[in-house]
Amino acid sequence: MAASTSSLLAASSTSRAAISPRLPRAAPAAASVPSPSRSSCPPLRASAGRRLQSRLVASAAPTMQPPATSRVSAVVDVDLGDRSYPIYIGPGLLDEPDLLQRHVHGKRVLVVTNTTVAPLYLEKVTWALTHNNPNVSVESVILPDGEKYKDMDTLMKVFDKAIESRLDRRCTFVALGGGVIGDMCGFAAAAFLRGVNFIQIPTTLMAQVDSSVGGKTGINHPLGKNLIGAFYQPQCVLVDTDTLNTLPDRELASGIAEVVKYGLIRDAPFFEWQEKNMSALLAREPSALAYAIKRSCENKAEVVAQDEKESGLRATLNLGHTFGHAIETGTGYGAWLHGEAVAAGTVMAADMSHRLGWIDESIKKRTIDILQQAKLPIAPPEAMTVEKFKNIMAVDKKVADGLLRLILLKGPLGSCVFTGDYDRKALDETLHAFCNS
Repeated sequence: MAASTSSLLAASSTSRAAISPRLPRAAPAAASVPSPSRSSCPPLRASAGRRLQSRLVASAAPTMQPPATSRVSAVVDVDLGDRSYPIYIGPGLLDEPDLLQRHVHGKRVLVVTNTTVAPLYLEKVTWALTHNNPNVSVESVILPDGEKYKDMDTLMKVFDKAIESRLDRRCTFVALGGGVIGDMCGFAAAAFLRGVNFIQIPTTLMAQVDSSVGGKTGINHPLGKNLIGAFYQPQCVLVDTDTLNTLPDRELASGIAEVVKYGLIRDAPFFEWQEKNMSALLAREPSALAYAIKRSCENKAEVVAQDEKESGLRATLNLGHTFGHAIETGTGYGAWLHGEAVAAGTVMAADMSHRLGWIDESIKKRTIDILQQAKLPIAPPEAMTVEKFKNIMAVDKKVADGLLRLILLKGPLGSCVFTGDYDRKALDETLHAFCNS
């Protein structure tokens, strides 16, 4: 019972019409662009919490002016019927108030961000929300930064601020940060008053190409990653590519792991483009980054439109994640970045696929080569043992009736399956090949 993606490339020309950018596209200057193919944390003390939370209104915003013309380079639509929403992509989009304001419902906004991002972009986002819009007031809650804070204690800080501020059902939550902030803000929006509107402003490559799109929200549990959460879609996703200028190199590489994933599972021409342009991505060439973000969002939007709640096809977006989540949980949340763990997990998935005879040696080698080129790990840390992998993977979200289902590569480049029908010997051999014991 495998959900294959190999047939999607042939059908992509039809489905792509709903998600193609509505504005003219510029090709990356770096190279020719292919035609689109297919751990718990103690609660903050009250005094510290109060210092981290602030109330911002229009009068506090700096003097700024929006640009004369929009700098949106692409708009990718996530087609979910009456819950469809746009992904705006381009440089300097935080300087365009209308992009945000058109998606704000009501007069109250709560911006959820963290101690790293707030000094960089909170003031600008507050200005964008309130420029020529004096009836809107903006609250903010600034959370500690890091995967280890993606837990219930930290989530309660968002609810505390929303309730203390007497926000109502017409308020809008805004996630300003990376994947942790987006997941937590979205989950808070899904649960507060049984659901309020929210907007995603991802500031890391990981969030821009993956976690901000598709409505997966949630928090971690000490026994497993993302085990508590909800599917809850945003009103829009605003990707200001200029925010990547402040992103550390390690975080940039982490995001590239998810970009590589799309090529491996469903978009062979995109993978081939990455092989030729990885140095441009690592050098942060704007045109290369913009294309990688757009193509990644197009791939994810297409999958989410067909399988919003991960009944089959959407699960294929988790290539390497079962092994990767085990690494994150087993080493302690935050020790490895998500993309680093996924990279090692992707190599393990490719190794297992090859042992099963489902892919040839060249695909396995290309997988390893491109991740090494991106300066990502290709093996788990020494602390991960076979027993630790198995114990953590046993509670993975993709387990059904006690059967561990995996996303594995099968067939030519750009094809994969989501299946529980595989030889368990191959899994054992892969785990023993990558672990000390």
